[in-house]
Amino acid sequence: MPFSLEGKTALVTGAGRGIGRAIATRLATEGAGVMVNDLDDAALCETRCTLRNAGHHVERLVGDLVQPSFPNQLIEATLSAFGSVDIVVNNAGYSWDNVIQKTTDEQFQAMLEIHLMVPFRILRAASTYIREAAKKEIAAGKRVMRKVVNITSIAGTDGNAGQAGYSSGKAGVIGLTKTMAKEWGRYNVNVNAVGFGLIETRLAQPLTSGQSEIEMKGHKIQIGVQQSMLDSIKKACPLGRLGTPDEAAGAVLFFCSPLSDYVTGEVLICGGGFHF
Repeated sequence: MPFSLEGKTALVTGAGRGIGRAIATRLATEGAGVMVNDLDDAALCETRCTLRNAGHHVERLVGDLVQPSFPNQLIEATLSAFGSVDIVVNNAGYSWDNVIQKTTDEQFQAMLEIHLMVPFRILRAASTYIREAAKKEIAAGKRVMRKVVNITSIAGTDGNAGQAGYSSGKAGVIGLTKTMAKEWGRYNVNVNAVGFGLIETRLAQPLTSGQSEIEMKGHKIQIGVQQSMLDSIKKACPLGRLGTPDEAAGAVLFFCSPLSDYVTGEVLICGGGFHF
């Protein structure tokens, strides 16, 4: 069944690279105007330039989502640039792992902030526009479906050793998803979540002596996965491999499309059949 997202505006967080960039690309390719956000200005510029060069309408707003006032700024910027907010993909996130006895309060709280507080604040910021627009449409006898896709993980559904904070944040967003599906159903909003397994991004790259680091809150955080763990995951995965960012984006695209107009409050696992 063909579909188009022409006339729709999508907001994608964490769109500077990896899965977020792939999601923004899929939505733009289907015709949506896209507002992209990331903390990394250079990566975000690359996303926007690539999509604009392909003829798509894309705007960007760099900024730190965990700053309490920024989600409001992001929604206001989206409305100013496009005039609507029809699709929200809460994708931004990172991992900061350790076993519980070595996990600080700051570390645990950081995971809750980015994975749970940020989606909450973005949806709260968008609520005024969404409710008012829906009321006008319903009064006019129109059904206009809007979409929210929150990103969770098999660490949130199954738990994962060494990820108390990350798993808790990703589990919490499932509760937020199911609650917002109940609150916003009357406004014709589908609210769903996609839970990823291991996807080929920099967070899942082999951990070596030259591994990458990200700097968050003044801390340098090593990113990557031990090669032995990657090998065991591939062996245990029914599909025998990690997923690609484009495959991850495909699962999100389903929830952003008219194909999911009667699906809400659900969690779709995109993990190749693997579970921790």
